[in-house]
Parts: sequence; structure tokens; C-alpha cells
Amino acid sequence: MSLDTVLAEARRARDAGATRYCLGAAWRSPKDRDLDAVADMVAGVKALGMETCVTLGMLSASQTERLADAGLDYYNHNLDTSESFYGEIITTRTYQDRLDTLGHVRDAGISVCCGGIVGMGESKRDRADMIATLASLPTHPESVPINMLVQIEGTPLNGVDALDPFEFVRTVAAARITMPRSVVRLSAGREQMSDEMQALAFLAGANSVFVGPELLTTPNPARERDTRLFARLGIAPMPA
Repeated sequence: MSLDTVLAEARRARDAGATRYCLGAAWRSPKDRDLDAVADMVAGVKALGMETCVTLGMLSASQTERLADAGLDYYNHNLDTSESFYGEIITTRTYQDRLDTLGHVRDAGISVCCGGIVGMGESKRDRADMIATLASLPTHPESVPINMLVQIEGTPLNGVDALDPFEFVRTVAAARITMPRSVVRLSAGREQMSDEMQALAFLAGANSVFVGPELLTTPNPARERDTRLFARLGIAPMPA
């Protein structure tokens, strides 16, 4: 995407009430030359008065320093699931690779956005282990996105048994209890959630959502739907 396109989208998000703008790229890990364009985007979004977050895959120590110098506020790098279930889902990098990237991000002074995906056929123990790993990091992630798998036809996990909504809510509650100062974010899968399910998730401790027309490749609730839901629940923005 061009810088002008990114900044135009960021302005729309800011004007709609978003306080942080997230940028994602589908790299296993970026090349050094890729970071020049990302750094320009980070600087441009920050000039609009918003916080910035990027997710680019695995990073080296020098790359995290480059992003820190550009003024990046947050780096998203999810653990995705428990270490024991991880190999059933991902083979392109190891669990330790993810932990190493999180360490580089911390060392560079960038805040961490790290959570996972539930509903991939994992067990309750796997969900508990994922939350325990996040809560056992040297410093809790400032942001903890909890994603519900969005099943897509033709992908390996299409057709797995859907996660019980109460199990999703319990996962949110576990994140809130174990990481009391973190912002727990409802992320992917909200388009498939009822208003009642989202309301229970907020009551369980979720205190942020991702807004926008889509999350990477899957739909996200329209802004008007969120506005109506928040009005019904009496939810107001947190103080800056």
C-alpha cells in the first residue's frame, strides 16, 4: 500500500474514534529494506496523533531497534496457541522463534501486543497453557488480543468443531484475571459473534475491539453495528 493510502485510512479511523492504528504484512520475517516504507508509515500515522502498531513476522534485534527509532509504539506478535499444540498448526517457525521476537521487542523499548487464536481444535488445557505463558512473560503484554478462528472454505481448519461461546468468554476472563493491567482485545471473529456473546466478553474483562472493514482477510463488524452495540451496553471510550 502507498503511504498516502495508509494515511487516508488512518485519518478515517481516527475520525471514527480509534486511538491506535495497526499495520500488518504477511512476511515470515521482513528484509531490512522492507522497513523503510514501514518506518515512513509509522511516522506519518504518529503525526496524525495516533498510536502505532505493526505486525510483520519475526524480527531481529537490529530490526526492532530500527522500528523503535521510527517511533513505533506497539509490536503485535501472537503466540497463537499453547506450545504443545503449536506444531499442529504452524511449521514455518518455532514457538521459541516467537518468544525470541517478543524479547527483541521488549529490549528495544516497544510495547508488546501478544495474544492468540482459539477455536482451532485445541483443548481447554491448551487455552489455559497459552494464557499461562502470556502471564508468565517477564512483563505482561500491554495488549492481549483474543481471536476466534474464522473458518474459511478450502483451508485446513475449515470444518473443525466450533468453540462453545462460553469457553471463549472464559478465555477472556482468564486473560483479565492473570494480566490485570493488560488491555484485553476482542479481535478476529466478532462478525460471527452475537451481541449477547460480545456483551458477556466485555463483562468478563475485554476492554477493546479492533475496528475497520476487515482484519487481514476476514470481515469485521461495520462501524454502525459497533456503535449500536456500545450504546445498548452503555460502553464509552476509556480516557486517553
